[in-house]
Amino acid sequence: MIKAPDTLAGRLTRALTLWVGSVWILCVLAVVWYVDREINYNFDNELVEVSHRMFDIAVEELDRRQPDLQPGAPLIAPTPLFPDAAVVYQLVDRDDRALLRSAETPPNTFDVSNAPGFANLEAWRIYTVRHPTRELFLQVADPLRDRRKALNHTLFGLLVPLIAVIPLLALLLRHIARGELKVLRALAGEIARRSGADLRPIALPGLPRELKVVGDDVNRLLERLSQALDVERALAANAAHELRTPLAAARLRLQTALDHDLRRSDVQAALNALHTLAHRAEKLLQLSRAESGASLARGRVDLVRLGATVAQEFWQDLHARDRIDLEVPETEPAPIVMGDFDALAIALRNLIENSLNYAGDSRVLVEVTADCHLVVRDAGPGVSEAELGNLKQRHQRYTAEHTGYGLGMSIVATIVAKHGARLELRSPPTGAATGFEARIVLPPA
Repeated sequence: MIKAPDTLAGRLTRALTLWVGSVWILCVLAVVWYVDREINYNFDNELVEVSHRMFDIAVEELDRRQPDLQPGAPLIAPTPLFPDAAVVYQLVDRDDRALLRSAETPPNTFDVSNAPGFANLEAWRIYTVRHPTRELFLQVADPLRDRRKALNHTLFGLLVPLIAVIPLLALLLRHIARGELKVLRALAGEIARRSGADLRPIALPGLPRELKVVGDDVNRLLERLSQALDVERALAANAAHELRTPLAAARLRLQTALDHDLRRSDVQAALNALHTLAHRAEKLLQLSRAESGASLARGRVDLVRLGATVAQEFWQDLHARDRIDLEVPETEPAPIVMGDFDALAIALRNLIENSLNYAGDSRVLVEVTADCHLVVRDAGPGVSEAELGNLKQRHQRYTAEHTGYGLGMSIVATIVAKHGARLELRSPPTGAATGFEARIVLPPA
Protein backbone atom coordinates (compact mmCIF):
# COMPACT_ATOMS: atom_id res chain seq x y z
CA MET A 1 0.00 0.00 0.00
CA ILE A 2 1.43 3.37 -1.06
CA LYS A 3 1.26 5.96 1.67
CA ALA A 4 0.12 9.40 0.62
CA PRO A 5 2.86 12.03 0.93
CA ASP A 6 2.74 14.04 4.10
CA THR A 7 2.01 17.71 3.46
CA LEU A 8 2.70 20.80 5.52
CA ALA A 9 -0.99 21.73 5.31
CA GLY A 10 -1.91 18.31 6.70
CA ARG A 11 0.60 18.64 9.52
CA LEU A 12 -0.66 22.10 10.42
CA THR A 13 -4.29 20.90 10.32
CA ARG A 14 -3.59 17.95 12.62
CA ALA A 15 -1.45 19.96 14.99
CA LEU A 16 -3.89 22.87 15.21
CA THR A 17 -6.90 20.58 15.60
CA LEU A 18 -5.16 18.62 18.36
CA TRP A 19 -4.01 21.70 20.22
CA VAL A 20 -7.24 23.66 19.80
CA GLY A 21 -9.29 20.62 20.82
CA SER A 22 -7.06 19.99 23.84
CA VAL A 23 -7.26 23.60 24.96
CA TRP A 24 -11.01 23.54 24.46
CA ILE A 25 -11.35 20.40 26.57
CA LEU A 26 -9.22 21.94 29.31
CA CYS A 27 -11.42 25.03 29.21
CA VAL A 28 -14.53 22.84 29.42
CA LEU A 29 -13.10 21.00 32.44
CA ALA A 30 -12.28 24.32 34.07
CA VAL A 31 -15.82 25.52 33.40
CA VAL A 32 -17.24 22.27 34.81
CA TRP A 33 -15.14 22.66 37.94
CA TYR A 34 -16.31 26.25 38.34
CA VAL A 35 -19.97 25.34 37.65
CA ASP A 36 -19.74 22.46 40.14
CA ARG A 37 -18.56 24.90 42.79
CA GLU A 38 -21.33 27.36 41.94
CA ILE A 39 -23.99 24.63 41.95
CA ASN A 40 -22.90 23.36 45.36
CA TYR A 41 -22.68 26.91 46.66
CA ASN A 42 -26.21 27.73 45.49
CA PHE A 43 -27.64 24.46 46.79
CA ASP A 44 -25.96 25.03 50.16
CA ASN A 45 -27.31 28.58 50.37
CA GLU A 46 -30.77 27.31 49.57
CA LEU A 47 -30.40 24.59 52.19
CA VAL A 48 -29.39 27.10 54.87
CA GLU A 49 -32.22 29.45 53.96
CA VAL A 50 -34.83 26.66 54.09
CA SER A 51 -33.47 25.41 57.41
CA HIS A 52 -33.75 28.80 59.11
CA ARG A 53 -37.27 29.40 57.76
CA MET A 54 -38.45 25.96 58.87
CA PHE A 55 -36.85 26.12 62.34
CA ASP A 56 -39.25 28.69 63.81
CA ILE A 57 -42.28 26.91 62.40
CA ALA A 58 -41.04 23.56 63.72
CA VAL A 59 -40.43 24.96 67.21
CA GLU A 60 -43.94 26.48 67.33
CA GLU A 61 -45.46 23.18 66.27
CA LEU A 62 -43.42 21.36 68.88
CA ASP A 63 -44.60 23.77 71.63
CA ARG A 64 -48.17 23.23 70.54
CA ARG A 65 -47.75 19.48 70.92
CA GLN A 66 -45.66 19.62 74.10
CA PRO A 67 -48.54 18.96 76.57
CA ASP A 68 -49.23 15.64 74.91
CA LEU A 69 -45.60 14.48 75.46
CA GLN A 70 -44.44 12.88 78.71
CA PRO A 71 -40.80 13.56 79.66
CA GLY A 72 -38.73 10.41 79.32
CA ALA A 73 -41.57 8.49 77.70
CA PRO A 74 -40.87 6.68 74.44
CA LEU A 75 -41.88 8.72 71.40
CA ILE A 76 -44.47 7.65 68.92
CA ALA A 77 -43.56 8.24 65.29
CA PRO A 78 -44.08 11.95 64.87
CA THR A 79 -46.64 13.40 62.52
CA PRO A 80 -45.06 15.16 59.56
CA LEU A 81 -44.95 18.93 59.88
CA PHE A 82 -45.20 19.56 56.12
CA PRO A 83 -46.91 16.53 54.60
CA ASP A 84 -46.67 17.86 51.02
CA ALA A 85 -43.15 19.30 51.28
CA ALA A 86 -40.31 17.79 49.23
CA VAL A 87 -37.79 18.76 51.93
CA VAL A 88 -36.39 15.96 54.07
CA TYR A 89 -35.95 17.18 57.65
CA GLN A 90 -36.19 16.26 61.32
CA LEU A 91 -36.23 18.10 64.64
CA VAL A 92 -34.21 16.37 67.39
CA ASP A 93 -33.23 17.11 70.96
CA ARG A 94 -29.82 16.80 72.52
CA ASP A 95 -30.32 13.04 72.95
CA ASP A 96 -30.88 12.67 69.20
CA ARG A 97 -34.57 11.88 69.73
CA ALA A 98 -36.66 12.80 66.67
CA LEU A 99 -39.42 15.16 67.73
CA LEU A 100 -40.67 16.09 64.28
CA ARG A 101 -39.89 14.48 60.93
CA SER A 102 -40.83 14.83 57.28
CA ALA A 103 -43.03 12.30 55.58
CA GLU A 104 -41.44 9.16 54.11
CA THR A 105 -37.98 9.95 55.38
CA PRO A 106 -35.62 7.23 54.10
CA PRO A 107 -33.93 5.18 56.84
CA ASN A 108 -30.46 6.26 58.00
CA THR A 109 -30.89 9.61 56.27
CA PHE A 110 -29.73 11.53 59.34
CA ASP A 111 -27.04 9.12 60.49
CA VAL A 112 -24.84 12.02 61.58
CA SER A 113 -24.17 13.85 64.80
CA ASN A 114 -26.19 16.91 65.74
CA ALA A 115 -23.18 19.22 65.51
CA PRO A 116 -24.16 22.47 63.71
CA GLY A 117 -22.98 22.79 60.12
CA PHE A 118 -22.75 20.64 57.02
CA ALA A 119 -22.15 16.89 56.87
CA ASN A 120 -22.01 14.49 53.94
CA LEU A 121 -23.34 10.96 53.59
CA GLU A 122 -23.20 8.76 50.55
CA ALA A 123 -26.43 10.11 49.10
CA TRP A 124 -27.23 13.18 51.20
CA ARG A 125 -25.90 16.62 52.07
CA ILE A 126 -27.15 17.45 55.59
CA TYR A 127 -27.25 20.84 57.28
CA THR A 128 -27.76 21.04 61.06
CA VAL A 129 -28.80 24.23 62.85
CA ARG A 130 -29.17 24.64 66.64
CA HIS A 131 -31.80 26.73 68.39
CA PRO A 132 -30.16 29.78 70.00
CA THR A 133 -31.80 29.21 73.48
CA ARG A 134 -33.04 25.62 73.61
CA GLU A 135 -31.46 22.20 73.21
CA LEU A 136 -33.15 21.63 69.87
CA PHE A 137 -31.56 20.84 66.49
CA LEU A 138 -33.13 21.00 63.04
CA GLN A 139 -31.51 18.81 60.38
CA VAL A 140 -32.38 19.27 56.71
CA ALA A 141 -31.16 16.83 54.04
CA ASP A 142 -30.59 17.54 50.36
CA PRO A 143 -30.08 14.60 47.91
CA LEU A 144 -26.71 14.70 46.19
CA ARG A 145 -28.22 13.20 43.02
CA ASP A 146 -29.89 16.53 42.30
CA ARG A 147 -26.51 18.24 42.32
CA ARG A 148 -24.93 15.58 40.12
CA LYS A 149 -27.85 15.82 37.73
CA ALA A 150 -27.40 19.58 37.41
CA LEU A 151 -23.65 19.13 36.85
CA ASN A 152 -24.21 16.40 34.21
CA HIS A 153 -26.63 18.64 32.36
CA THR A 154 -23.99 21.38 32.28
CA LEU A 155 -21.22 19.00 31.15
CA PHE A 156 -23.47 17.50 28.49
CA GLY A 157 -24.33 20.94 27.19
CA LEU A 158 -20.65 21.81 26.83
CA LEU A 159 -19.24 18.53 25.48
CA VAL A 160 -21.87 17.82 22.82
CA PRO A 161 -21.15 21.08 20.90
CA LEU A 162 -17.42 20.40 21.25
CA ILE A 163 -17.72 16.91 19.76
CA ALA A 164 -19.89 18.26 16.96
CA VAL A 165 -17.63 21.24 16.22
CA ILE A 166 -14.22 19.45 16.17
CA PRO A 167 -14.74 17.90 12.68
CA LEU A 168 -15.95 21.26 11.37
CA LEU A 169 -12.95 22.91 13.04
CA ALA A 170 -10.59 20.44 11.35
CA LEU A 171 -12.11 21.18 7.92
CA LEU A 172 -11.92 24.92 8.55
CA LEU A 173 -8.29 24.73 9.70
CA ARG A 174 -7.40 22.60 6.69
CA HIS A 175 -8.97 25.15 4.36
CA ILE A 176 -7.18 28.02 6.11
CA ALA A 177 -3.81 26.18 6.09
CA ARG A 178 -4.07 25.41 2.38
CA GLY A 179 -5.01 28.99 1.59
CA GLU A 180 -2.17 30.47 3.64
CA LEU A 181 0.37 28.04 2.18
CA LYS A 182 -0.38 28.96 -1.43
CA VAL A 183 2.38 31.54 -1.25
CA LEU A 184 4.79 28.81 -0.10
CA ARG A 185 3.87 26.69 -3.11
CA ALA A 186 4.42 29.73 -5.32
CA LEU A 187 7.85 30.25 -3.75
CA ALA A 188 8.72 26.58 -4.26
CA GLY A 189 7.60 26.83 -7.89
CA GLU A 190 9.81 29.88 -8.49
CA ILE A 191 12.81 28.09 -6.95
CA ALA A 192 12.13 24.98 -9.07
CA ARG A 193 12.13 27.07 -12.25
CA ARG A 194 15.62 28.44 -11.57
CA SER A 195 18.53 26.75 -13.36
CA GLY A 196 22.04 27.47 -14.49
CA ALA A 197 20.57 29.42 -17.39
CA ASP A 198 18.14 31.39 -15.21
CA LEU A 199 19.47 32.71 -11.91
CA ARG A 200 17.24 35.78 -11.70
CA PRO A 201 16.25 36.86 -8.17
CA ILE A 202 12.90 35.57 -6.96
CA ALA A 203 10.33 38.34 -6.71
CA LEU A 204 7.15 37.40 -4.82
CA PRO A 205 5.43 40.40 -3.25
CA GLY A 206 3.34 39.92 -0.15
CA LEU A 207 5.43 37.17 1.43
CA PRO A 208 5.03 36.83 5.21
CA ARG A 209 8.07 37.73 7.30
CA GLU A 210 9.26 34.12 7.77
CA LEU A 211 9.05 33.29 4.06
CA LYS A 212 10.52 36.66 3.10
CA VAL A 213 13.64 35.69 5.05
CA VAL A 214 13.76 32.40 3.12
CA GLY A 215 13.25 34.24 -0.17
CA ASP A 216 16.03 36.72 0.64
CA ASP A 217 18.39 33.88 1.56
CA VAL A 218 17.55 32.05 -1.67
CA ASN A 219 18.18 35.25 -3.65
CA ARG A 220 21.56 35.68 -1.99
CA LEU A 221 22.37 32.06 -2.83
CA LEU A 222 21.33 32.63 -6.43
CA GLU A 223 23.50 35.73 -6.52
CA ARG A 224 26.50 33.76 -5.25
CA LEU A 225 25.83 31.00 -7.79
CA SER A 226 25.55 33.59 -10.55
CA GLN A 227 28.85 35.13 -9.49
CA ALA A 228 30.51 31.72 -9.39
CA LEU A 229 29.22 30.90 -12.86
CA ASP A 230 30.32 34.31 -14.12
CA VAL A 231 33.80 33.71 -12.71
CA GLU A 232 33.90 30.29 -14.38
CA ARG A 233 32.72 31.68 -17.72
CA ALA A 234 35.09 34.64 -17.45
CA LEU A 235 38.02 32.34 -16.69
CA ALA A 236 37.18 30.19 -19.70
CA ALA A 237 36.74 33.25 -21.95
CA ASN A 238 39.90 34.92 -20.67
CA ALA A 239 41.89 31.70 -21.02
CA ALA A 240 40.71 31.26 -24.59
CA HIS A 241 41.51 34.91 -25.33
CA GLU A 242 44.86 35.21 -23.59
CA LEU A 243 46.44 31.77 -23.95
CA ARG A 244 45.72 31.10 -27.62
CA THR A 245 48.48 33.40 -28.98
CA PRO A 246 51.38 32.31 -26.71
CA LEU A 247 50.45 28.65 -27.17
CA ALA A 248 50.49 29.05 -30.96
CA ALA A 249 53.78 30.96 -30.80
CA ALA A 250 55.44 28.33 -28.60
CA ARG A 251 54.24 25.51 -30.90
CA LEU A 252 55.45 27.37 -33.99
CA ARG A 253 58.87 28.12 -32.49
CA LEU A 254 59.38 24.56 -31.34
CA GLN A 255 58.30 23.22 -34.73
CA THR A 256 60.71 25.62 -36.42
CA ALA A 257 63.51 24.54 -34.09
CA LEU A 258 62.83 20.90 -34.92
CA ASP A 259 62.80 21.63 -38.60
CA HIS A 260 66.19 23.41 -38.34
CA ASP A 261 67.89 21.02 -35.98
CA LEU A 262 67.01 22.97 -32.76
CA ARG A 263 68.42 26.40 -33.51
CA ARG A 264 69.23 28.27 -30.30
CA SER A 265 67.26 31.37 -31.32
CA ASP A 266 64.10 29.34 -31.92
CA VAL A 267 64.45 27.47 -28.62
CA GLN A 268 64.92 30.77 -26.82
CA ALA A 269 61.86 32.18 -28.56
CA ALA A 270 59.87 29.12 -27.53
CA LEU A 271 61.02 29.57 -23.92
CA ASN A 272 59.98 33.21 -24.08
CA ALA A 273 56.58 32.19 -25.38
CA LEU A 274 56.19 29.64 -22.57
CA HIS A 275 57.24 32.30 -20.08
CA THR A 276 54.58 34.59 -21.50
CA LEU A 277 52.06 31.73 -21.27
CA ALA A 278 52.93 31.07 -17.63
CA HIS A 279 52.69 34.78 -16.83
CA ARG A 280 49.31 35.09 -18.47
CA ALA A 281 48.02 31.94 -16.77
CA GLU A 282 49.11 33.42 -13.43
CA LYS A 283 47.20 36.62 -14.20
CA LEU A 284 44.08 34.68 -15.14
CA LEU A 285 44.22 32.67 -11.92
CA GLN A 286 44.70 35.86 -9.93
CA LEU A 287 41.68 37.40 -11.62
CA SER A 288 39.58 34.29 -11.03
CA ARG A 289 40.53 34.20 -7.35
CA ALA A 290 39.83 37.91 -6.94
CA GLU A 291 36.42 37.68 -8.61
CA SER A 292 35.30 34.62 -6.68
CA GLY A 293 36.21 36.15 -3.29
CA ALA A 294 35.79 32.67 -1.77
CA SER A 295 39.39 32.41 -0.57
CA LEU A 296 39.77 35.97 0.74
CA ALA A 297 40.71 35.94 4.40
CA ARG A 298 39.91 38.60 6.95
CA GLY A 299 42.80 39.40 9.29
CA ARG A 300 44.91 42.29 10.49
CA VAL A 301 47.31 43.39 7.74
CA ASP A 302 50.36 45.55 8.49
CA LEU A 303 50.67 47.75 5.40
CA VAL A 304 54.35 48.57 6.10
CA ARG A 305 55.18 44.86 6.15
CA LEU A 306 53.03 44.35 3.03
CA GLY A 307 54.84 47.10 1.10
CA ALA A 308 58.26 45.83 2.19
CA THR A 309 57.41 42.24 1.19
CA VAL A 310 56.25 43.19 -2.29
CA ALA A 311 59.15 45.63 -2.87
CA GLN A 312 61.63 42.95 -1.77
CA GLU A 313 60.35 40.64 -4.53
CA PHE A 314 61.15 43.30 -7.16
CA TRP A 315 64.50 44.17 -5.58
CA GLN A 316 65.54 40.57 -6.27
CA ASP A 317 64.90 41.10 -10.00
CA LEU A 318 68.00 42.41 -11.82
CA HIS A 319 65.86 44.42 -14.23
CA ALA A 320 63.74 46.15 -11.56
CA ARG A 321 65.92 46.49 -8.45
CA ASP A 322 67.29 49.90 -9.41
CA ARG A 323 63.91 51.36 -10.31
CA ILE A 324 61.83 50.63 -7.15
CA ASP A 325 61.77 53.02 -4.18
CA LEU A 326 59.80 52.32 -0.99
CA GLU A 327 58.53 55.03 1.32
CA VAL A 328 56.80 54.15 4.62
CA PRO A 329 55.62 56.31 7.55
CA GLU A 330 58.10 56.76 10.36
CA THR A 331 55.43 57.14 13.02
CA GLU A 332 54.26 54.28 15.23
CA PRO A 333 52.16 52.24 15.23
CA ALA A 334 52.16 51.03 11.63
CA PRO A 335 48.91 51.45 9.64
CA ILE A 336 46.73 48.34 10.06
CA VAL A 337 43.76 47.26 7.93
CA MET A 338 41.45 44.22 7.92
CA GLY A 339 41.87 42.10 4.81
CA ASP A 340 43.70 39.35 2.97
CA PHE A 341 47.49 39.85 2.98
CA ASP A 342 48.08 37.74 -0.14
CA ALA A 343 45.27 39.38 -2.14
CA LEU A 344 46.46 42.89 -1.27
CA ALA A 345 50.01 41.85 -2.19
CA ILE A 346 48.73 40.68 -5.59
CA ALA A 347 47.01 44.02 -6.13
CA LEU A 348 50.12 46.02 -5.17
CA ARG A 349 52.34 43.78 -7.29
CA ASN A 350 50.14 44.35 -10.35
CA LEU A 351 50.27 48.12 -9.88
CA ILE A 352 54.06 48.03 -9.68
CA GLU A 353 54.31 45.81 -12.78
CA ASN A 354 52.10 48.20 -14.74
CA SER A 355 54.29 51.17 -13.77
CA LEU A 356 57.47 49.28 -14.65
CA ASN A 357 56.01 48.35 -18.05
CA TYR A 358 54.66 51.77 -19.00
CA ALA A 359 56.84 54.32 -17.15
CA GLY A 360 59.82 53.93 -19.48
CA ASP A 361 63.07 54.50 -17.58
CA SER A 362 61.30 56.44 -14.80
CA ARG A 363 61.65 55.28 -11.23
CA VAL A 364 58.62 53.83 -9.49
CA LEU A 365 57.76 54.99 -5.96
CA VAL A 366 55.83 52.63 -3.67
CA GLU A 367 54.41 54.60 -0.76
CA VAL A 368 52.56 53.42 2.37
CA THR A 369 50.83 56.32 4.14
CA ALA A 370 49.84 56.60 7.78
CA ASP A 371 46.15 56.85 6.82
CA CYS A 372 46.17 53.36 5.21
CA HIS A 373 46.80 54.26 1.57
CA LEU A 374 48.91 52.16 -0.82
CA VAL A 375 50.33 54.41 -3.55
CA VAL A 376 52.29 53.48 -6.68
CA ARG A 377 53.58 56.54 -8.55
CA ASP A 378 55.84 57.05 -11.55
CA ALA A 379 57.03 59.97 -13.67
CA GLY A 380 56.46 58.30 -17.04
CA PRO A 381 54.44 59.61 -19.96
CA GLY A 382 51.11 58.83 -18.27
CA VAL A 383 47.79 58.36 -20.06
CA SER A 384 45.09 60.64 -21.39
CA GLU A 385 41.93 61.41 -19.47
CA ALA A 386 39.85 59.27 -21.85
CA GLU A 387 42.18 56.28 -21.45
CA LEU A 388 42.21 56.75 -17.67
CA GLY A 389 38.50 55.89 -17.42
CA ASN A 390 38.91 52.56 -19.24
CA LEU A 391 41.96 51.17 -17.46
CA LYS A 392 39.92 49.11 -14.96
CA GLN A 393 38.31 47.12 -17.77
CA ARG A 394 39.74 43.82 -18.94
CA HIS A 395 42.07 43.66 -21.95
CA GLN A 396 42.68 47.43 -21.84
CA ARG A 397 46.29 48.49 -22.35
CA TYR A 398 47.98 51.89 -22.06
CA THR A 399 49.26 51.63 -25.61
CA ALA A 400 49.50 48.92 -28.19
CA GLU A 401 53.28 49.27 -28.33
CA HIS A 402 53.87 48.02 -24.79
CA THR A 403 53.59 44.47 -23.54
CA GLY A 404 50.78 43.50 -21.24
CA TYR A 405 47.56 41.57 -21.07
CA GLY A 406 45.05 44.19 -19.98
CA LEU A 407 44.24 42.21 -16.82
CA GLY A 408 46.38 43.90 -14.16
CA MET A 409 44.06 46.84 -13.41
CA SER A 410 41.01 44.58 -13.59
CA ILE A 411 42.57 42.31 -10.97
CA VAL A 412 43.44 45.28 -8.77
CA ALA A 413 39.94 46.80 -9.08
CA THR A 414 38.31 43.48 -8.18
CA ILE A 415 40.50 42.90 -5.11
CA VAL A 416 39.99 46.48 -3.94
CA ALA A 417 36.19 46.14 -4.30
CA LYS A 418 36.21 42.88 -2.30
CA HIS A 419 37.95 44.76 0.55
CA GLY A 420 35.43 47.58 0.56
CA ALA A 421 38.16 50.02 -0.51
CA ARG A 422 38.64 52.48 -3.39
CA LEU A 423 41.02 52.52 -6.33
CA GLU A 424 41.91 56.06 -7.43
CA LEU A 425 43.82 56.63 -10.67
CA ARG A 426 45.44 59.98 -11.59
CA SER A 427 47.48 61.01 -14.58
CA PRO A 428 49.47 63.07 -13.96
CA PRO A 429 49.74 62.82 -10.16
CA THR A 430 48.78 65.85 -8.11
CA GLY A 431 51.47 68.52 -8.37
CA ALA A 432 53.37 66.78 -11.24
CA ALA A 433 53.61 67.59 -14.92
CA THR A 434 53.72 63.97 -16.14
CA GLY A 435 53.39 60.52 -14.72
CA PHE A 436 50.78 58.15 -13.37
CA GLU A 437 49.52 57.39 -9.86
CA ALA A 438 47.39 54.50 -8.59
CA ARG A 439 46.14 54.79 -5.01
CA ILE A 440 44.36 52.08 -2.98
CA VAL A 441 42.39 53.73 -0.17
CA LEU A 442 41.73 51.13 2.56
CA PRO A 443 39.57 51.59 5.70
CA PRO A 444 41.68 51.41 8.88
CA ALA A 445 41.16 48.46 11.19
